[in-house]
Amino acid sequence: MRKFATAALAAAGIAALALSGAAPAQQAEGGEATLNSRLTGDLVPTHDPVIIREGDTYHVFGTGNGGRYIETRTSRDLVHWTAGAPLFDTIPAWAKAAVPGTDGMWAPDISHVNGRYRLYYSVSTFGSNRSAIGLFTSPTLDPKAPGYGWRDEGLVVMSTPADDFNAIDPNFIIDREGRHWLSFGSFWSGIKLVELDPKTGKPLKPDAKPLSIARRPAPAGGPAPVEAPFIVDHGGYYWLILSYDYCCKGVNSTYYTVIGRSKAITGPYLGKDGSALMEGGGTIFLRADLREQQRFRGPGHAGWLHDADGRDYVVYHAYDRQNKGAPTLRIAPVRWGADGWPVAEY
Repeated sequence: MRKFATAALAAAGIAALALSGAAPAQQAEGGEATLNSRLTGDLVPTHDPVIIREGDTYHVFGTGNGGRYIETRTSRDLVHWTAGAPLFDTIPAWAKAAVPGTDGMWAPDISHVNGRYRLYYSVSTFGSNRSAIGLFTSPTLDPKAPGYGWRDEGLVVMSTPADDFNAIDPNFIIDREGRHWLSFGSFWSGIKLVELDPKTGKPLKPDAKPLSIARRPAPAGGPAPVEAPFIVDHGGYYWLILSYDYCCKGVNSTYYTVIGRSKAITGPYLGKDGSALMEGGGTIFLRADLREQQRFRGPGHAGWLHDADGRDYVVYHAYDRQNKGAPTLRIAPVRWGADGWPVAEY
């Protein structure tokens, strides 16, 4: 869930659509229908999805508000999705005290670490960087399994108006050396990265300044939105996925998704053309339908699944013009091109 949903559209962001990237298709190579065109079930409303597989079940978690905190969906085949009860019906007391006025648990991130699932999430209010990232853990995702239950691990990272960053949109990764990291950020000075203590899932050096790995220099007319980081390890590179421009405006959303890669997890991340994500560059990875289609607008807040069979998928939300602009679950297989770059088959 985004912080400047009511802000004016940035002309610079619209112009940035000229960045290199492939246009979406309704059919995969060979003429087969895309996964997105076959999705059925409870797809709406979905905001800020993240996906993981436990056993034979896929789980999607998303932003929840107003008494439904962290929305849930499950599927056995990646095609038919069934909504479940929200994970929580109350916001932790510490989070409400840290961020007065919050009524949502936004942009969850899910991973399996040391025998437990880690669910990072953020709490904030629109337009403010008084924000906090918290952590829950559970031994299983199946509510019917023995031992199921989410344990509140408390605060991970917080930002206040005294900071130049915004502590929302967390994403966890373990690098190839076994070090644990959390990327996060929205608007302000961009995307940050902190190293975590593998045992606690919290900052290894709590007083250390977060590293900067992506930003968009603001034009004279206002902000240049960047948010929703997700880092993927593939082929000797770390791939940083980001969302640019504005979500949460229904069919008027200008959200789109870019990607860059780096040999080091700390950057620098560069697009295919060499443009730096620290300068608002990158290569377009997900963008709105072609003008003649005009259905799914503002695709963004991408998550990633490397499935047990070795296939990769990107999960995201987009706004359905044929359904009153409803935020809708979208999933696309990802193939790796001959040039080593990922292509979403959406």
